[in-house]
Amino acid sequence: MAEKNSKKSKTQQNATIAVNRQAKHEYFIEERFEAGLVLEGWEVKSLREGRVQLKESYVVLKRGEAWLSGAHISALLSASTHIKPDSIRHKKLLLNRHELNKLIGSVERKGYTLIPLSMYWKTGRAKLEIGLAKGKQLHDKRATSKDRDWQREKERIMKKA
Repeated sequence: MAEKNSKKSKTQQNATIAVNRQAKHEYFIEERFEAGLVLEGWEVKSLREGRVQLKESYVVLKRGEAWLSGAHISALLSASTHIKPDSIRHKKLLLNRHELNKLIGSVERKGYTLIPLSMYWKTGRAKLEIGLAKGKQLHDKRATSKDRDWQREKERIMKKA
């Protein structure tokens, strides 16, 4: 019984593959969606090693489908010799038709942007959390920073009291 719990906690701790930390700084995230990824074998092995960057990636909607662009997945040195890995190839995202229609409407009509927020494992499959977001202006970034500093200061004051 104890072994099952320890295995479960290990997989939950290592579930996160990569996080796009810059996204919360650059955008107001309105809504979040979970999408599956269509990957090749060498990409899955690289994800298991944590060799992925989401910093400059974005989601594009083409012909009624969602595609992840700009995500950099580094190939392992032990990748097969007959495969030529392309580290920044476009990866198809798997979403329901209802979710795709909602995203297409928001992006085309309302001017939202789709950005990847994090990549993680869920029941042995790689999932990507994408956010429907609006860009922040410089004054918005300053206000967010000021609020964060004030919250930190309040916690310090309450801790002393």
